[in-house]
Formats: sequence, C-alpha cells, structure tokens
Amino acid sequence: MRPISEEFVPEALAVSGLDRDRLLKEGAEPGAAMDEFRTWVREVSAGAQPVMCGYPASFDWTFLYWYLMRFGADSPFGHSGCLDMKTLYAAKARVPLRAAVKGRMPRELLSRRRHTHHALDDAIEQAELMSNLMLWTPPAPAP
Repeated sequence: MRPISEEFVPEALAVSGLDRDRLLKEGAEPGAAMDEFRTWVREVSAGAQPVMCGYPASFDWTFLYWYLMRFGADSPFGHSGCLDMKTLYAAKARVPLRAAVKGRMPRELLSRRRHTHHALDDAIEQAELMSNLMLWTPPAPAP
C-alpha cells in the first residue's frame, strides 16, 4: 500500500524489506486495498464469521482494524473478531502469558517454515501455528 504519512520507523521498514520510495510511487491506494481485502475476507468466509488470528494478534489487529475503519468504516471481523494465538497457547498450556513464547512451545506446534517477514510467508506460518494450536491437546498436568 501507498504510505499515508511521512512518519515511519526506519528499523521496521528495514525488517520488511519494502522500498518506501517505490511504494510512494506504485503502492495501492489504501481505500482500494482495504475494499479489496474486505471483499476477499467476505468471499473466503461466506456463511461464517471471519476471525483474524495472529501471534501476537495485538500487533497486526491494531494496524488492520484502524485501516479498515479509516478507509471504509467497517470491518468484516466486527470490532472484536480477533484471536490472539499467544493467549490461546497460554490458556491451553496453563502457563503465564509472559511464558507463552515460541521458544518455549513444543516443536510440533511451530511451523517448519523460515520466518522471512514477507507478508505471505508470515501469513502461511501463522496459519500453520493456528491449525496446530487448535488441534493440540496438551499433556495432563502433573498431580
């Protein structure tokens, strides 16, 4: 998407590998991008309530919900349709939220994909984690 202000965090831009100058020239207009995203979410979730899942959801949800409301005034997820995988893991594993980190999760929960910070790669990696968490039955607690 085309940037909407001159304010940005250079370190975050560096992690993404995106070219800000190119996005300024060639990036999609945010309203059109959000309209396209809304349409896609509604198509793939037809007949069901879509839920945005993330690890941590608060990072992506803040950005996504703000953009959806700013550029279109509605969200296919509603105002609270997000699920935080970090919290889901903490609840299922019965560990404090601060201890719910990927480095302490059982290996079978984690994606085998390399974390690239590329949007599609990250989305697939997160989908694999979500699927694994939903299917996971943690070991019973010690007596």
